[in-house]
Amino acid sequence: MSVAESAGPVPVETAEAARAAAAGFKNVCGRLKAEVAKMFVGQHDVVDGVLTALLAGGHVLLEGVPGLGKTLLVRTLSEAVSLRFSRIQFTPDLMPADIQGTTVLTETAGGGHELSFQEGPLIANLVLADEINRATPKTQSALLEAMQERQVTIGRRTIILEEPYCVMATQNPVEQEGTYPLPEAQLDRFLLKLLVGYPAETEYHGILDRTTGAAVEAAQPVTDGAEIVRMRATVRAVAEPDPARTYAVRLVLATQPNSDHAPKSVTENAALGASPRGVQGLILAAKVRALLDDRFAIATDDIRAVALPVLRHRVLLNYRAQSANVTADALIEDVLAAVPAPNAVA
Repeated sequence: MSVAESAGPVPVETAEAARAAAAGFKNVCGRLKAEVAKMFVGQHDVVDGVLTALLAGGHVLLEGVPGLGKTLLVRTLSEAVSLRFSRIQFTPDLMPADIQGTTVLTETAGGGHELSFQEGPLIANLVLADEINRATPKTQSALLEAMQERQVTIGRRTIILEEPYCVMATQNPVEQEGTYPLPEAQLDRFLLKLLVGYPAETEYHGILDRTTGAAVEAAQPVTDGAEIVRMRATVRAVAEPDPARTYAVRLVLATQPNSDHAPKSVTENAALGASPRGVQGLILAAKVRALLDDRFAIATDDIRAVALPVLRHRVLLNYRAQSANVTADALIEDVLAAVPAPNAVA
């Protein structure tokens, strides 16, 4: 049920501006999707999720087995948005200086030498962190500063990262040898965690058409970083009716064991629930979804639609759940079933 009408009457000028902003937002997203589709086949929910993270100003974690096109998706999106792109292949021997940058000794034109700073791949607009869980905690902490503070610190030097800034990380869910599980603090910095599955049978033909033929079509820039920044401001301006906010808050409370809103399955199987960042993530992702539906106020359905990708990595399972093969997704489904919709809230 939509709760957009709960926001109250909107002045004509404001309503017209909101409709225009939503239409422009949807138009740019449509062009971006069309360019991505030239290279990346299917997986529409994943594409929507990646765009949601970029436009909401968050980061995204893509989990799937090798060969599903996760790297291709991020690279294609960077080409369509015309952003400064960098890719980091994480390995256990990668050091913080390898991704942040370091001071090196260079030769000058006159034959002398001088110390100069060489930027690392973290200093970009769109950063692909490939197989992020292969890096040691020390290197992951360097990435965490960039994700949270939008800056990189090397010694006494602090570099403010240019907006828009977005980290899109990938990890393999099955090959765990030589990996370092991401700490909860770092997982919490990702706005969304998207599960990338196998393509449908019909999509395999599209993949072959794009990859085994004589000519491969390339994505063309359809927008730029400045417009992405403006679109992020549009997202922030979307209305948040009180019933929708209350619903988002109660969903997050219901993921916390022993909360008044938590179903029995959560109390028995969850060690930790979502933090306040979970509420922020629900609202921001819901705002993007509302704009794509030509609305300038979020609704209950928007919150429900984004609950799994926003919350699945914020619910930490206990040993009982792990031994019984209970998943975070299953607990979130229980939460969605247990928490009443706003019109049923007393």
